[in-house]
Amino acid sequence: MYNSYSIAQVFLTFTKSFQKHRKDLSALLLTSHKYLWLGSDETSTIERLSLIDPNNFADHQHFRVAEFISLPAPETDEIDIEGFAYADYYLWFVGSHSYKRKKPKSNKTDVKNIQRLATVITEPNRYILGRIPLIEGNLFSSCLHPHNPDVQLTAAKLELANQSNLLMTALVDDPHLGWAIKAAIPGKDNGFDIEGISIYQNRIFLGLRGPVLRGWAVILEIELIDSSPGLMTLQPIGEEKKGYKKHFLWLNGLGIRDLLLDGEDLLILAGPTMDLDGPVQVYRWKNGVNSAENLLSYPELVQDIPYGNREDHAEGMTLFNDVVGKPSLLVVYDSPAKNRLVGDSTVIADVFNLS
Repeated sequence: MYNSYSIAQVFLTFTKSFQKHRKDLSALLLTSHKYLWLGSDETSTIERLSLIDPNNFADHQHFRVAEFISLPAPETDEIDIEGFAYADYYLWFVGSHSYKRKKPKSNKTDVKNIQRLATVITEPNRYILGRIPLIEGNLFSSCLHPHNPDVQLTAAKLELANQSNLLMTALVDDPHLGWAIKAAIPGKDNGFDIEGISIYQNRIFLGLRGPVLRGWAVILEIELIDSSPGLMTLQPIGEEKKGYKKHFLWLNGLGIRDLLLDGEDLLILAGPTMDLDGPVQVYRWKNGVNSAENLLSYPELVQDIPYGNREDHAEGMTLFNDVVGKPSLLVVYDSPAKNRLVGDSTVIADVFNLS
């Protein structure tokens, strides 16, 4: 059984300099039962809030990704962070890896706006898949492993190539996904778009908002190894040793908006791949981390998430069990409704039961 009613609300309070970006939150992760990590799809920074009480996170700390990982473009260009994961003292994050179509603006003429709709661009910072050492709520460029002094933890990113990265290079000839990359189809037009990351042992799972193929969503599985200081490369995996595996999931025609590890299950936040209002649902892919590649899977629907009219689009979720004291999810929204905005710098998130 599932319902669409939240069991609690949580107030997220940022500094005033982040005021406008509380409206475009796109990634969320709770670590150490205390720190809440958030990303915006309009910045190249990582935000950290601290637990004040079960209904409030504040004490906003701001981290510039460029302080830890070199970016291919100025840090004024967005990374479009779409997902966080935590594994073995690393905070992992992923950009959208997507093309972008310019949208009409109210201060421009119809002629100019129609020209904008014909303009598709790519931004190099969007192709960052990286990790940063995370110890006791702080990020480091490099530090010793807290329980193994023989291990040095270092920030790193997947190697860039051809104005994107090695993953995109490996996928360009893929029979299911390559067409969207070659044609430079924007993410919000059912093009290639990563919007979730989870890590189990040494395997990284990337959820695709698009393309959705005749109603089937796709999760990519990859493994990375260090290739040189600050850089990682793809391990040859899969039946054809191409450096990735594919998993096909039936989510009732929806794309993946976030991924979350729960034991050996993968929780999936699913929503429309296009830029429109529509169903938003949470699915549980039982034992998903151990699934063989190239299978058709049918995750279990566990929760509806409400959505609004051109507002309240769920973009990020994280386990909230240790705060609430029972299985639950904290969910944040892009384009939040006006009644979610409190004062100059606070936005309200929802807590849902998790069965």
